[in-house]
Amino acid sequence: MTEQNTRLGILLMVATTLVFALQDGISRHLAAEYNVLMVVMIRYWFFAAFVIAVAARKAGGMRAAAATRQPLVQAFRGLLLAAEICVMVAGFVALGLVESHAVFACYPLLIAALSGPVLGERVGWRRWVAIGVGFVGVLVILQPGLRVFAAAALIPLAAALMFALYGLLTRYVAQADTAATSFFWTGTTGAVAMTAIGLWVWEPMAAPDWGWMALLCVTGALGHFLLIKTYELAEASAVQPFAYLQLVFASALGMAVFGERLEPHVAMGASIVVAAGLFTLIRERRT
Repeated sequence: MTEQNTRLGILLMVATTLVFALQDGISRHLAAEYNVLMVVMIRYWFFAAFVIAVAARKAGGMRAAAATRQPLVQAFRGLLLAAEICVMVAGFVALGLVESHAVFACYPLLIAALSGPVLGERVGWRRWVAIGVGFVGVLVILQPGLRVFAAAALIPLAAALMFALYGLLTRYVAQADTAATSFFWTGTTGAVAMTAIGLWVWEPMAAPDWGWMALLCVTGALGHFLLIKTYELAEASAVQPFAYLQLVFASALGMAVFGERLEPHVAMGASIVVAAGLFTLIRERRT
């Protein structure tokens, strides 16, 4: 991997986080007006079409992309991600972008904590300390027992746990399946599941909101395309720290567009969580 490729990969990761932050903002807007399940369903239709188009261009076509020796795990991964997206979008409506992303930023720590029992990976004491510090940061954000803490505050935390498990299962299936196969199953199983659920809550959408929906679908596909190109050009360990910029971009969008406020305790807690997450990434890169 050349230095130039790594630099370009970092730039693409920054662009990816910006696109995903825009996607979150559009999701927040639409989910405040329409049923979350319907919004995510339509988003998944476009995502599945994108996944199928990518698979069709690969050697062997869709048959090769769908070939797996672990279909149940792959299907569960797809269902888990679809559920996580629904939960997170609900969090955007209930809590806003700022606090939702501040809490969700702990998912790398959850991956590190669960990598031992789920994958049998060794987690050293330094990482356990970082994980503990990170969850102190989450508590600073949530402020248990104070006004800010409510049931809604648990929504992005649940989403972070689901996404962490999704990430661990992605590592697990990578032992036997290619990234193209995992990507294909992620998009198609999620689309099937969301269609089975979302059609029951269908409601008419205003013409301007169909424009926002189209933009949501485009940003979703663009974000995944940029992410694929990022990992083609640079190692994950080199670009992953920059994924935290989604917290910055989404928070800025929440404040500028939706009138949200960045409370001091949220900023402090998010800083602790991000610092702990970066430490675990550095330790993982060294081992």
